[in-house]
Amino acid sequence: MSQPAKAEFGRWRSFFWPVHNFELKKLLPMFFLFFFINFNYTILRDTKDALIVTAPGSGAEAIPFLKVWGVLPFAILFMIGYAKLSNVLSKTKLFYVTISAFIAFFALFALVLYPCKDILHPTVAADQLLAFLPKGLSGFVALFRNWTYALFYIMSELWGSVAISLLFWGFANDITRVSESKRFYAMFGLGANVAMLFSGPAIIYFSDIRSKLPAGVDAWGVSLNYMLSMVVISGFIVMGIYWWINKNVLSDARFYEAKEVKTPKKEKQKMSLKESFGYLARSKYIGCLAILVIGYGIAINLVEVTWKGQLKLQYPNPNEYSAFMGYFSTITGTVTILMMLFVGGNVLRKFGWTTAALITPVVLLVTGAGFFAFVIFRDSLTAVIAILGTTPLMLAVIFGTAQNIMSKSAKYSLFDPTKEMAYIPLDQESKVKGKAAIDVVGARLGKSGGSLVQQGLIVACGSLGAITPYVAGILFLIIFAWIGASKSLGKQFADLSAEKGQKAPVAAETAEPEALKPQGATT
Repeated sequence: MSQPAKAEFGRWRSFFWPVHNFELKKLLPMFFLFFFINFNYTILRDTKDALIVTAPGSGAEAIPFLKVWGVLPFAILFMIGYAKLSNVLSKTKLFYVTISAFIAFFALFALVLYPCKDILHPTVAADQLLAFLPKGLSGFVALFRNWTYALFYIMSELWGSVAISLLFWGFANDITRVSESKRFYAMFGLGANVAMLFSGPAIIYFSDIRSKLPAGVDAWGVSLNYMLSMVVISGFIVMGIYWWINKNVLSDARFYEAKEVKTPKKEKQKMSLKESFGYLARSKYIGCLAILVIGYGIAINLVEVTWKGQLKLQYPNPNEYSAFMGYFSTITGTVTILMMLFVGGNVLRKFGWTTAALITPVVLLVTGAGFFAFVIFRDSLTAVIAILGTTPLMLAVIFGTAQNIMSKSAKYSLFDPTKEMAYIPLDQESKVKGKAAIDVVGARLGKSGGSLVQQGLIVACGSLGAITPYVAGILFLIIFAWIGASKSLGKQFADLSAEKGQKAPVAAETAEPEALKPQGATT
């Protein structure tokens, strides 16, 4: 092959696969670490929704109450405990302790809490409360009635924030250089979404198992046992991979200098929790980053609850609901993988951080407008819907599903990598405690903020359907604020990276370090 041909091949190779062979030692374990973390997340996300939405006396209207009165308080308690433990435990021990706590709970739920639900759930007391409380508070009563399901929902939500945002991305930010991040982060995310191609079919298979069971057997209970067994096994695999990376990758000077492992012990004294919050409150950079996280949380929550309300009406049986969510996760994983391969990393390298960060809110704005417009005005489209040979309810489910697939694929392929890259130029104190505050409390505050709005509207209007126009208006205001914060943070990220001597992924930066260039490539 001639030298010009080799150069051209090198350019095309770096476009589609910007990783070199020696880097696989670092990339592949991180790929599989994220794979198994997200494998659990997908199963837990779909299962928690099926439990709460289809539980006796419950529905999608219970979700806003649960996120405000359940998820947010637990997230705050976790953040306080995590911040204190970070001062006394090494990062490695903190990782093992956190993952072990989740594994223990999900095993306990499968073996004790769910089998004993009829004894543990206060059904009679819930009926008495429902008799005299306003209709708008039925979602709150549903949490009391099904408190073990509510606890499962809370722990599943926290797995998403803790295992993905705090543990995985925190670890990735510590061991990844900026020059590596613009090539590796999209690949890390690819592992998470390949996991959906396995977890989605697994959910479908075990949710449909009821047809193979004799009459009188709790099919949903059997499905839960299988799915939570996979979660526990996957959790142990996560800890095993993390151990291997620490032993074999962080000891390799090509990927991580040995002295960097010891520097946190010699840094300035750790701030107290109060001092940490004070520092974060004074930082414009952290403030903009918090707006991104909170904005996404509110926006996706406003759309999802309305969609899940439609989904509950179409699939009232928990096995059917769970099977549908399995199909949803599989399609979402496929679309996201395509986005990561052909859009995510390439947009970051060619157009820069700001453009990549703006795509997710724009996608949510456009698809959200379409979904809410159909839900609000679908009664005027009865004739058209009849021609299509379907029902308004099924079409609303399809519209909502398409909206969620597009917004989540944009989130996984663009929002997550850009958000995590924004942490890299920060000092160690901001990374550890700032990330805990933003990713655990900030993310929960975003979703709980949207839930609080929905909760107030449901109490005032009485149902999810009645509040839809108001939810749509609030959604658009939140997204516009999110877009403004993304533009501001993009400029600050470039300035801070330049100040610290790190290259920010701006549009003009397409060259790689000399040591990483494929043979024959030119600058």
